[in-house]
Amino acid sequence: MLGTLNGALEVRQVSLSPQDISARVEGINELIDKIPTLTEIRITYRLRIPAKARETVDRALETHQSKCPTAQSLRDSVKISWEAEISEM
Repeated sequence: MLGTLNGALEVRQVSLSPQDISARVEGINELIDKIPTLTEIRITYRLRIPAKARETVDRALETHQSKCPTAQSLRDSVKISWEAEISEM
């Protein structure tokens, strides 16, 4: 999803350097019928953005999950949630 988000930002003329965009991802496994099964993915984005780009970034964040091939592939079996820690430069 990070790649999809970064692509959505670049299409909107918001180019972030690698040190300005990152994600921490946590996978949650549960035992289902005695089999460890991935049931949830939690993502925390860390973005350092130009102050004038805040509205654009917020719009990209709102839609990126629905445009991500991986998220769409997993949507019926794995809960995916995200949050963003945004600082402006």
